[in-house]
Amino acid sequence: MTDHSESRGSRVVVLLGSLRADSYNRRIVERLQAEAPEGVTVEIATGLSQLPFYNEEIDNGTDVPAAARALRTQVAAADRVLAVTPEYNGTMPAVLNNAIDWLSRPYGVGALTGKPFAVVGATPTRFGGKWSHEDARRSATVAGADVVPDLVLSHSTLDADVFEDPEVFARFLGALVTLVEHRPAAVDAA
Repeated sequence: MTDHSESRGSRVVVLLGSLRADSYNRRIVERLQAEAPEGVTVEIATGLSQLPFYNEEIDNGTDVPAAARALRTQVAAADRVLAVTPEYNGTMPAVLNNAIDWLSRPYGVGALTGKPFAVVGATPTRFGGKWSHEDARRSATVAGADVVPDLVLSHSTLDADVFEDPEVFARFLGALVTLVEHRPAAVDAA
């Protein structure tokens, strides 16, 4: 059995790319919540559906929308961020893109700056959401997140069911552990 003692005490906030109450990716997150290693808290970011599309005119420091303030506070307080998302029309869903936009500001000091970040998900397409996940990783990198290198999990539900195949779900749990155990370069250098 693998020792996950370094995982203890980690709070992971999930940016869920699907708003549907019974989405496949939401069910993945709920199972990750239930099976996370001891001391790891997995919570879904709330209010993504209430976020207005990012607009610098309403992100003026004095009258930032409440949903954006709450999201920034929740992510800033987290140790890690995990995006769990399907793919819509070959790219990431607008709700995820918009959340990353809000979390990237103010540029250089946004809630994502320096935050360990990973993207996983499942979708009923041949490539399992690969393009969506690549777009989210690139966007988070530009936003200043510390995107975990080589952590790629884009599962096609055409190949196997995450919930029926224990080996497939074990990969999602392994991705969570890899994210939690990731140490940013600045921490390693200290």
